[in-house]
Amino acid sequence: MKSTLAAACLLCCTTVFAQKAQKPAPEAEKAESGTGAVERKLEIDRSVVTTHEATIKGQRVPYKVTAGTLPVWDDDGKTIAGVFYTYFERTGVADQGARPLVFSFNGGPGTASVWMQIGYTGPRVLKIDDEGYPVQPYGLKDNPHSILDVADIVYVDPVNTGFSRMANKDVQGSKFFGVNQDVKYLAEWISTFITRYKRWASPKYLVGESYGTTRVSGLALELQNSQWIYVNGVVLVSPTELGIERNGPAEAALRLPYFAATAWYHKALTPELQQKDLNAMLPEVEDFTIREYLPALALGGNLPDAKRKEIAAKVARYAGISEKVVLQNNLDISPNFFWKELLRDRGYTVGRLDSRYLGIDKKDAGQGVDYNAELTSWLHSFTPAINIYIREELKYKTDLKYNMFGPVWPWDQSNNRTGENLRQAMAQNPYLHVFVQSGYYDGACDYFNAKYNLWQMDPGGKLKDRMSFEGYRSGHMMYLRKDDLATSNEHLRQFILKSIPKEGQAAKY
Repeated sequence: MKSTLAAACLLCCTTVFAQKAQKPAPEAEKAESGTGAVERKLEIDRSVVTTHEATIKGQRVPYKVTAGTLPVWDDDGKTIAGVFYTYFERTGVADQGARPLVFSFNGGPGTASVWMQIGYTGPRVLKIDDEGYPVQPYGLKDNPHSILDVADIVYVDPVNTGFSRMANKDVQGSKFFGVNQDVKYLAEWISTFITRYKRWASPKYLVGESYGTTRVSGLALELQNSQWIYVNGVVLVSPTELGIERNGPAEAALRLPYFAATAWYHKALTPELQQKDLNAMLPEVEDFTIREYLPALALGGNLPDAKRKEIAAKVARYAGISEKVVLQNNLDISPNFFWKELLRDRGYTVGRLDSRYLGIDKKDAGQGVDYNAELTSWLHSFTPAINIYIREELKYKTDLKYNMFGPVWPWDQSNNRTGENLRQAMAQNPYLHVFVQSGYYDGACDYFNAKYNLWQMDPGGKLKDRMSFEGYRSGHMMYLRKDDLATSNEHLRQFILKSIPKEGQAAKY
């Protein structure tokens, strides 16, 4: 599980008309009138507004979308970048100050907010089959499960992702590309957004996926300490390790429940385990992992031979691979090897971010897979859809390339204390709640490590009443599976509604 993970994703929704929030640049006017082309460069501060309708949970929801850029300034007030965003705002709301506002980020680092925008919480989602695989013709369909009925949403593309860019070639990437640099400028940008759109009174939420969970965990404290913005909730979708150390035995042991879930999905377990429901089988594996497997790995060479063989047999039984292979690897099975080994005899590999996806390697032999089967599938469907959506449905005109993955390297990983930062933000802010969503078949940011995050963030158990977890029978982007799209959005909707304090309820212990 690595924090540098790459990606980590309405019956009457129609565009009625497009209107400008601000006067467009001359290039945009030329493009829209057909008299010229938009230059292939970033327009730092420009937006376009379109109006729409959606049917969400059987209810008509009118809304508008603002697609545009807002500037990033340095300490001297000089513009150094423009950050692209899409702002979904329900219209006809009597009291906007009481309406929740969600800031949504994806990860990478280096990927745009496309995944959750048209895969998960937005009112339009990409056309895929019920399990998340691409279908043609490419495009979008209505999302009757979107959280737009209860909250406005801002999808944010950090610098060099989506249409976001640095202001000019003289700006240094080191101002943006690092754990703490990323958090600092985005907190400032969020403050600008809240001021520009008059949302200071609204309950505020941060949602991050994959590396986006590192981002929003850091933002929770940075917003409090530097911008004096206090959020009601942080949602971690397929979280990274958040800077929480787990090298050695803990890192090796915590993978096993994910291995077991994947083996169960592919029917690679023994009949007695296979006949159990996934949610009945996993607690057994989790208990073994903590009580027997982790202590055995900690003993290393001091583990008695008989005990080593006993542990190897249990690991093999839960992981769906041979006892011999487990012993050959000193009880420590790496994820890359597991993705190659589990279905080696069937001639397939399994996906890293979603182990339901199958790949075909040049050779069945070897220690690792040739490619990530799931990511190529996702790019296949997401890339056309987001370009159709922003350029055609939302009417944002530019010749810039939409960066699904942008150049953000080298990325400064130093001093990553984002898990601790989130804990401190919770301690300082009694309103702040945390919700984790994980797919059981995610091998990059696996669900059991996500649980471990919560345990280690709150070792004294004083915050656990404000922490919650949900697992889903899919992978890294659990919402791509039709059934999970409905349940994950509903869980998120209920989290938002429940974490808004009652009128007059003070933020105090």
